Amino acid sequence: MIFENNDRIVFAGDSVTDMESVNPIGETTGPFDDLGKSYVRVIENMLTVYYPERNIRITNAGISGNTSRDLLERYHRDVVELKPDWVSICIGINDVWRQFDAPARLDAQVQPDEYERNVEAMINAVKGSVKGIFILSPYYMEPNREDKMRARMDEYVLICGKLAQKHQCIFVNFQEVYEKFCKIRHSSNIAWDRVHPNQIGATLMARTFLDKCEFDYSRR
Repeated sequence: MIFENNDRIVFAGDSVTDMESVNPIGETTGPFDDLGKSYVRVIENMLTVYYPERNIRITNAGISGNTSRDLLERYHRDVVELKPDWVSICIGINDVWRQFDAPARLDAQVQPDEYERNVEAMINAVKGSVKGIFILSPYYMEPNREDKMRARMDEYVLICGKLAQKHQCIFVNFQEVYEKFCKIRHSSNIAWDRVHPNQIGATLMARTFLDKCEFDYSRR
């Protein structure tokens, strides 16, 4: 498993990461569970249960409603200054969503070229000072690729994959995972709005993330 004793992982993102965590950053501290209910919570659960001998500090730096522009504005405070060993970036859903639920608000939209610049700036801000960077793709739980929002989201997913390859980051493709799941189960099993996952979705996302971390599920 790639995470070592006393490593700190900071998960930066929007509501999909946030999920009722304490803002701007949330952690599990003593009797206080400020980590939220997202995939980040499940990842900490799994790491603690399967690797109890490793003290791994998990920090949730997700804030609901954030676009990549918003995250970049607070990135130094909420990510860089925490001096993490690993950084996970999951952003982009609102960059796309605002183009469909607020089409008249051009100032709230983040187009693909700006999105790419924003994510690359986040990568460069920690590259070289951390052990590794995870790029977690945005997604839309719509199996029809011709759907306008799904087609638009795929553009942003491709940008994530390109940047991950360019900067040797670990790419986690949530869109691909949800597409496979939705071939078997309807998206309403996970999220009524096709974006915000319940605990089933959080578990699926956590497992997908840990699969990229050489996680050993056979440990006892």
